[in-house]
Amino acid sequence: MGLKKFILLIVFFFAIAASNAQYKFSGYVDAEFSKGTVYLSVVDDYRKISGVFPEQILNKTIPDSTGYFSFAGDNLAVENKIYRIHVDTCSESDQNTTHFTGHCPNSKEVIFIANNNDTLTLPFSFDEEMFCRVVSKNEKANAFLKIDSLKHDMRFAFGTYRSEANRKINSKKWFSILQQYGEQLQEPLAELYSYTFLSDRTQPLHAYYLEDLKNNSYYEDLLQRLIEKYPNSNYTQQYSAELASDKYLVAAIKPSDFPWWVYALAVISILSILGNFFFYKKLKKANELLPSIEESLSKQEKKVLELILEDKSNKEIASVMFVSLSTVKSHINNLYKKLNVTSREDVKNLYSN
Repeated sequence: MGLKKFILLIVFFFAIAASNAQYKFSGYVDAEFSKGTVYLSVVDDYRKISGVFPEQILNKTIPDSTGYFSFAGDNLAVENKIYRIHVDTCSESDQNTTHFTGHCPNSKEVIFIANNNDTLTLPFSFDEEMFCRVVSKNEKANAFLKIDSLKHDMRFAFGTYRSEANRKINSKKWFSILQQYGEQLQEPLAELYSYTFLSDRTQPLHAYYLEDLKNNSYYEDLLQRLIEKYPNSNYTQQYSAELASDKYLVAAIKPSDFPWWVYALAVISILSILGNFFFYKKLKKANELLPSIEESLSKQEKKVLELILEDKSNKEIASVMFVSLSTVKSHINNLYKKLNVTSREDVKNLYSN
């Protein structure tokens, strides 16, 4: 066989293989969601990684009597992208509102990295928790779960910091840990997941992000890694635009001619006024929605809520409920999502008002 024919044969076989490529994502939901709808979404905007957004939904299905569901096809991108599978039991009328606002309190989600060639399963964990494991030959698939686990540890640690000095010291520490861990995973999309959290303007770590941006070459290095691996993706274009904007913001911040304490006092006063107005509206809205949200809590989540309000630690909750610490963390994460809060203090504040 001539060299030319051999090359053509190789190309032919590769073309056939590519045409047969398809994905399959499958898993199980527990009894609480067995009558719900399961959705597969593609996340092109990494600022909308978590939540329910109608423009992201690719497909939906109903679990069978055992809770099993699956998605299959050949219409996904050939390169890695961010995907979400979520299940909710919202009525069709409720979906028009919850899916539009990006928040669905009665839902459970898992976020993962995949491509059109991947077979991925979502089995129950060892303690029968859903969406806590991602099994795939794509070694990057479960990167988000690893980062979420680290974020759980951070939130738990912050609950033990009593003084403001401790909080400041450990904020810097956890900022560095999350940043370095994302890089260690050797997947730029995983780094974007950490970056999204660290640079979120609503998070207390945002101040450290702006300060870090002044001197740390990490952010430019991440941009280069994205360009090399995902040169034409929305993620790269979005990150490049955000980085340029934030750098401009940092450069535009100049020292004031006034004493520092005058500037600080003015900022504190403005934030105090805005904060009181914001939290008043938030608490008022939360109190109106609280009864309907509480109905969506499972028995385990209601028990965890009760113990949190009694100032029990995670270990104490695990002991009282006779479950593992990881199960407690999972229940707390679900509880935070349904109550739309991010910490124990938020939960206590919600019920103290």
